[in-house]
Amino acid sequence: MKPSIILLFFLLSSSLFAQDSWTTLTPKTEATPRHENSFVDCDEKLYSLGGRGERPVEEYDPKTNTWTKLADAPVEIHHFQAISYDGEIWVVGALTGGYPHETPIPNILIFNPKTKTWRDGPTLPEGRTRGSAGVFVRNDKIYMVCGIQDGHYDGFVSWFDELDPKTGKWTSLSDAPRARDHISAAIVGDRLYLAGGRTSNAKNNRVIDTTIKEVDYYDFKTKTWHTIENGIPTERAGNSNLGIGPYLIVLNGESGVQVPAHSEVEVLDTRTHTWSKLPNLNQGRHGTGAAFLDGKIWVQAGSANRGGGPEISTLEYLEWNLR
Repeated sequence: MKPSIILLFFLLSSSLFAQDSWTTLTPKTEATPRHENSFVDCDEKLYSLGGRGERPVEEYDPKTNTWTKLADAPVEIHHFQAISYDGEIWVVGALTGGYPHETPIPNILIFNPKTKTWRDGPTLPEGRTRGSAGVFVRNDKIYMVCGIQDGHYDGFVSWFDELDPKTGKWTSLSDAPRARDHISAAIVGDRLYLAGGRTSNAKNNRVIDTTIKEVDYYDFKTKTWHTIENGIPTERAGNSNLGIGPYLIVLNGESGVQVPAHSEVEVLDTRTHTWSKLPNLNQGRHGTGAAFLDGKIWVQAGSANRGGGPEISTLEYLEWNLR
């Protein structure tokens, strides 16, 4: 497809997704500002955890519009994509420590919202420890893909690993087509999608500007990797990705083209691999997560500019109208 045709389709299809703007909430209680954290849904509530420094675990109840502090972090945890599994929150492939030699945490950390307690989970696969990776759940297995071994300095990888959480056993799968860190993974149907991310390389003074255009996906049916023709419209890393129905939603992020964090929200229809737009966020942000709960896309916290600040705690959502 020619670039001009792609652009025309992108502009025309945007109108198909016309929705109301994002709604910024004013909760009755305040949340802690943080970035390089994670934001995840679990059992009908939303959780903000981790971030630079030792940030607490906080729970947001949409029914009461309140934040509640549940527990302190066991250690400093940042640069991770938390997942919800069996009523608990799993932190897989997190970093700790300061820039640029942040250290991967060698084991999984598990938080139980009901008991408000942390415990250690399985260790990461031997010789494949890293942080800033994409993590997701599929068919009762947990997956970790890509990431970086030495903070922002060096060691970005394309590794793909599967964990059986019942046995603690890891299985190495075929590498992704390219290495990337500051990446968010999302499942759409029987496919894993990787959109965004970068190859952080402070060793050579290349960090923010190494964003990746290509979008790769892994087909679990055929056990093969593919790269789609139409790369991500707005290159960025530290973004958040969600799979909803047949759509991949890409939002948040930072890049070398602007100081403010990205507010663009872009949608890939995985049936046709064509892109469309949703309304921009009210507040651009990077280094946080996104969640889908009660028919809404939710985002919270992060950094308002590329780099380390200012840290924010704002919460906004967008009603999801697509089928």
